[in-house]
Amino acid sequence: MNLTDYSESLAAAVERAGQATVSVDARGRIPATGVIWSNAGEILTADHVVQRDEDLGVILPDGNRLAARLVGRDPHSDLALLKVEAAGLVAPEFAAGYKVGHVALALGRPDDLQASVSHIVSIGGPVRGGFRYLEAYIQTDVTMFPGFSGGPLVDAAGRVIGINSSALARGASLAVPVAAADRVVAALRQFGRVQRGYLGVSTQPVALAEAVAAQVGQPSGLMVITVEADGPAARAGVLQGDVLVGLGGQPVKDVDGLHAVLGPDTVGQTLAARVVRGGQIQEIAVTVAPRP
Repeated sequence: MNLTDYSESLAAAVERAGQATVSVDARGRIPATGVIWSNAGEILTADHVVQRDEDLGVILPDGNRLAARLVGRDPHSDLALLKVEAAGLVAPEFAAGYKVGHVALALGRPDDLQASVSHIVSIGGPVRGGFRYLEAYIQTDVTMFPGFSGGPLVDAAGRVIGINSSALARGASLAVPVAAADRVVAALRQFGRVQRGYLGVSTQPVALAEAVAAQVGQPSGLMVITVEADGPAARAGVLQGDVLVGLGGQPVKDVDGLHAVLGPDTVGQTLAARVVRGGQIQEIAVTVAPRP
């Protein structure tokens, strides 16, 4: 393919995905971008650009402005779901067959449609800990122009592969892949937020005694510092001073490992917590609650 053909193919990809790329008026300054997520009028955008809960607007590619309502938001993945009442909206084609090195385009519509060409630098995840809970991510070297957050990351065929955000990582351009974003959307439709597992304990990492480490097959665990009264752990009989080394059949060596186990799918489930108490290993059945 010569340079002209390559250029025309990218322009065609932008035009194709641009038909489902909208402007989102949800903050006091420059508008942001969103993606028509379903033909039912669902608009997915970045949570950090939705700075008010009322008087929200979505401007379609044809310039028509529609009132929008906030269905739900998930600050941890920086995604928010809006809903507009309109007929004839068409969602884009979604894809998941991307690889490191592939060309990707970031689209934005803070006013007119804009695009930035990049490459996929890495594909990773999960990221759990601190304030971020990402099942997966796509990192690109894209230039995120003002108003691009919430817009689509698009492959060379014009198919949406992720939702861009300038707030997911400092100094890096990350996108939430479509498959992960769709699971967040499903939770927002049902609950207005993403439920995540909660035990009701505070912990700190500790090194295990040599004999215990050999028995459990890991060098560290999490000592329980406090147990919330009437929380899931307290009701199960977890005690202050217990050292958590496993949950639900997965090893727990540090706080990130605990967060990795306590995903949305664990809410309401009873999991076996493996703890070291008085030098002895015990298993305690804990029913995971949704994080308040």
